[in-house]
Amino acid sequence: MKSNEEESIVRTTLSAVLIFLPTHFFALSLFGFATAADKPNIIIFLADDLGYADIGVNGCKDIPTPNIDSIANSGVRFTDGYATHPVCSPSRAALMSGMYQHRFGFEHNSGPERFADSEFGLPREIPTLAEKLKNAGYATGMIGKWHIGFNEGLRPHERGFDYHFGFLSGARSYLPGKSDNDPIVRNGEPVQTTKYLTDEFADEAVGFLDRSKDKPFLLYFAFNAVHAPMDSSPYEDRLTNLAGKRRTFAGMLTGLDLAVGRVMEKMRELNREENTLVMFYSDNGGPTPTTTSRNDPLRGFKAQMFEGGIRVPFLMQWKGRIPAGQTYREPVMGFDCHATALAAAGLLEAERPKQPGEASAVKPEGSRTTAADTTRKPLDGVDLIPFVTGKAMGRPHESLFWRAGMNHAVRIGDWKLTHIPQQGGSMLFNLRDDIGEQRNLAASHPDKLRELQAAFTEWEKGTQKAKWVRQDQRSASEGSETKTQANPNRSRRRENAGRIEES
Repeated sequence: MKSNEEESIVRTTLSAVLIFLPTHFFALSLFGFATAADKPNIIIFLADDLGYADIGVNGCKDIPTPNIDSIANSGVRFTDGYATHPVCSPSRAALMSGMYQHRFGFEHNSGPERFADSEFGLPREIPTLAEKLKNAGYATGMIGKWHIGFNEGLRPHERGFDYHFGFLSGARSYLPGKSDNDPIVRNGEPVQTTKYLTDEFADEAVGFLDRSKDKPFLLYFAFNAVHAPMDSSPYEDRLTNLAGKRRTFAGMLTGLDLAVGRVMEKMRELNREENTLVMFYSDNGGPTPTTTSRNDPLRGFKAQMFEGGIRVPFLMQWKGRIPAGQTYREPVMGFDCHATALAAAGLLEAERPKQPGEASAVKPEGSRTTAADTTRKPLDGVDLIPFVTGKAMGRPHESLFWRAGMNHAVRIGDWKLTHIPQQGGSMLFNLRDDIGEQRNLAASHPDKLRELQAAFTEWEKGTQKAKWVRQDQRSASEGSETKTQANPNRSRRRENAGRIEES
């Protein structure tokens, strides 16, 4: 039998426990809530076929882009921002995977769905940015063009996005009631549109933000603007200073800019802009002969390994974290947006991006990289925040690589190797002195040429061969282009010879 003293001790202890437990769990609950609330929101705007000089901060004079420009003015403009490929689909695969798409054999566009190879798509074993963020408690939404998988299991709502409104292929009409063979879908189910498509997408993006007020979110807004077809927009009438195809293009670009503005205005309305990382870039350079897009002062255009095909508008803001009005001049790549988003969300402990100067692992002679290997490799992308906030010195990347069939390119420092067999093979340029790639220095700097080619050969050891080639453009694997436009100018025909397949 317990003494009075023992009973008193027990009662006191139980009372303390009962008082402590709810307080303790309340504190844990508050801590967990605060942690979730502190996670930044992430918005990635991906423009389609937008040329380097198509926005105001990069020199466009005849088409205002105030909303796009505001991202640079509130954060940083990257002068040397690159896509990983000069056409759409492979570039998008790199963004979603955080790697060179060549590591899992994603080297060519699909073409229309009816021509797509049965293997086309981002492999299931490669986790997407959306899957990673969703597993960390993010609401995930995608609006717009997917273009990295048609088949069941490879569509956006099956690859980590809670919500998708858009289309799966590479291009379609902007007009309601058109492109019935390539429907607009909401989480896989066809729907009817009633507006110009860019405006419809903006409505959906704003709706997603409204529905995601209580969670951190990822919004991947993948425009099809300003990709062909050249469908007149409701904004053409504002652009009386222009005529013809350029005016149509300007209307399409104005719609894109207004859509960016609507999203950013909604963020301010929800009082969430301060805690949101915003990134904007284009999937490849502008196809000047097709749409009048501009890549000045760069040589070339979409589907080429010259700078005009791969160097793109690239902007970032994170108010309170990234100082406003910066210009960053070291090379960066589209897959850096993947790594930067993960770092912002605090998710890089288990998946560390490749560090500056870190060499890719080289497989034994005769062996071949498999898709499963890529899940064990570090990302190729690098967190850019330390570089634009002054916490990291040097370059995010000591070397960058591109490959499309027989064509390839390498950039190390200011030097660039551009290899196009149909234009005479390997060309060497110093981009610091010759941003327009007009002076081929291969003959006068053979050692530098060999250095860059050796780096490419080493990089290739960590890649796979292309898993498919467009069935309607088999010659693309040899580096030719079957869709070039007739042009009596011999030099333009020679430029076109270096193109690879488009959409």
